Amino acid sequence: MLKIPVFTGSSVAIVTPFNDAGVDYDAFGRIIDEQIAGGTDAITVCGTTGESSTQSLEEHIAVVDFAVKHVNYRVPVIAGAGSNDTDAALMLSLEAEKSGADGLLLVTPYYNKATQRGLIEHFTYIADRVKTPIILYNVPSRTGMSFTAATYKTLSAHPNINGVKEASSNFSLIAQTVAACGEELNIWSGNDNETVAMMALGARGIISVAANVIPEAMARIADSCLEGAFKRATAMQSMYLELMDALFIEVNPIPVKTAMNLMGKDVGKLRLPLCDMEPGNLEKLKTALKNLGLI
Repeated sequence: MLKIPVFTGSSVAIVTPFNDAGVDYDAFGRIIDEQIAGGTDAITVCGTTGESSTQSLEEHIAVVDFAVKHVNYRVPVIAGAGSNDTDAALMLSLEAEKSGADGLLLVTPYYNKATQRGLIEHFTYIADRVKTPIILYNVPSRTGMSFTAATYKTLSAHPNINGVKEASSNFSLIAQTVAACGEELNIWSGNDNETVAMMALGARGIISVAANVIPEAMARIADSCLEGAFKRATAMQSMYLELMDALFIEVNPIPVKTAMNLMGKDVGKLRLPLCDMEPGNLEKLKTALKNLGLI
């Protein structure tokens, strides 16, 4: 069964700007507008980069609702709604659906984790109860677990499971998944520096951290891959590779929020336990930004 992807191209995994009162919605609206003007194809809100793990449930729901209303159908909005509690993930999914989100991003359960059977039951339970397309999220470096290609194959049979954000860096798994699922499961890269390689394997685009800083460049890289111009895309990715690596020199989103503040975008402070960058790493980030003329 051919599944039309929630989006193709570059989706920004957008930061959440904070101030002393909570979420800085004025800044949030401004950076959403800048992203759309810069060619970003979709907005992914309340993910890892959006610091969803330190938002209250009320904040999380409100941030998704604001994003959907502010975007106002200009591009798709994908709402982070994952949890290690299936009922909590369903509740966040239903709230995002009520707000009008175009897609739901659901990470694998973390800390308590799950067996492969548990993954199938967890995601099927949610998919059976919502109408909004689901994008699975595989990020073993944070969750301590991964899908198998066989599990992807089983889940791809559900009409409401649209695809997966793959951030495992396991290219054997990705190739096996493409072979097993074909057009029944869309794939998006979850790592900026793997965009070209994953799109060469058939990924539909990237859910990008770097797009917070370089939206136009990430959109051009993804569009070049979609056009089959992989040599051009590789050259562009190589041009920005130093920055892509610097944005992960410490735990995401520490470097990307720091970079945005250095660029004058004023996205506020990080929430503990995330903290300011180590001085040596900060200098490396500044160098990468300066080399591209961004500061």
